[in-house]
Amino acid sequence: MWRDGHAALTLAPPPRPRLKTVFNDLDQTLAGQRTVVVGAGIVGTTHALFALVRGAQVVHLERDPVPRGATVRNFGLIWVSGRAAGGELALALRARELWEEIAATIPGVGFRANGSLTVLCSDAEREVARRALERPDAADRGFELLSRDEARQRNPALQGDFEAALWCGRDAAVESRLALGAMRGWMTATGRYQYLPGRELVGLTESGVLDHRGERHAGDQVWLCVGASLSGFAAELFEKEPLRRVRLMMAETEPLGRALTTSVANGDSFRYYPAFREDASSLLDEQESYARRFAIQLLCQQRLHGGLTIGDTHEVDEAGLFETRDRPMDLIVAAARSVIGHDLPPIERRWSGVYHQVEGSGAERYYRREVADHVVAITGAGGRGMTAAPAIAEESFL
Repeated sequence: MWRDGHAALTLAPPPRPRLKTVFNDLDQTLAGQRTVVVGAGIVGTTHALFALVRGAQVVHLERDPVPRGATVRNFGLIWVSGRAAGGELALALRARELWEEIAATIPGVGFRANGSLTVLCSDAEREVARRALERPDAADRGFELLSRDEARQRNPALQGDFEAALWCGRDAAVESRLALGAMRGWMTATGRYQYLPGRELVGLTESGVLDHRGERHAGDQVWLCVGASLSGFAAELFEKEPLRRVRLMMAETEPLGRALTTSVANGDSFRYYPAFREDASSLLDEQESYARRFAIQLLCQQRLHGGLTIGDTHEVDEAGLFETRDRPMDLIVAAARSVIGHDLPPIERRWSGVYHQVEGSGAERYYRREVADHVVAITGAGGRGMTAAPAIAEESFL
């Protein structure tokens, strides 16, 4: 949205206190303060953005020359549909609002309010979807059960065989490989943001951090958003914390040649996402052993250049593991072909990625801990990171 010639970002919905919405005139609670952010993935970058719009001077450190962790290796999905009822869903819905508002100010993030279709190929999968429609939060997620013809009207690119589809109107997407650069560019233009790539965290000081060059970066507040690809001091900092590393395998095709107008999933995703998992475990037959071993599901998102990002797998990351196996991706490609059609383009490239997931009672949506005076570590959002990052950042500043 635009107001009086300024880009506008709404940062807090009722019943929380409503903040001013214009970036340059936001309630300057951090004016005159200095914020240091370590880590330039999506969680770190949104923390830098939220500090900046509240008036802070921001110094942003990143270990690599360019970010290369989970943020740039994912689908770019803003995935509301599968989130657990309660606090996790509320976090995702708030983040969905924030992503749309961020995109109104920084169009380069590539936000699309495209919704999603989970295609259903059996009576059991339809029953899982039907039960989801009966829950009190179904309207919040924008759920509808569509026939095959209705689903193809919303996404004519789906040329494969399926019986019906679950529509989620609140799902969306951003361009994950472009969003970080677009946000850094906008922040740099304010004159209050300094980006320092190639700086590895090697220690903490009171209200500050040390980088590998021996330089100290002090701030009134320091946020450590270092993700799961850890080394050196950062690895030691988290080695005894309740975090596990999850490894994914994904691929990208050559351009499809037609528009995939929604994000797409298949019924195997019901097994993975908490909103559906309980019903899926009781209603769906077990996957074949290899698919079960790697917890394979189909997710599919079209990039702005026309190629399709497809995946994914889930396995516990092992120290020293570096190779990827072909068979899991063969199963994913077959699943994508069954939904998109036999003209699925050839795979152009493939990769793996790792994210941190917090372990606990299930109530923890992500990991947050003060590790030194005015130094807070945030990680462990798991597969929710791209979806939830703006809302996680907002919670840091409330």
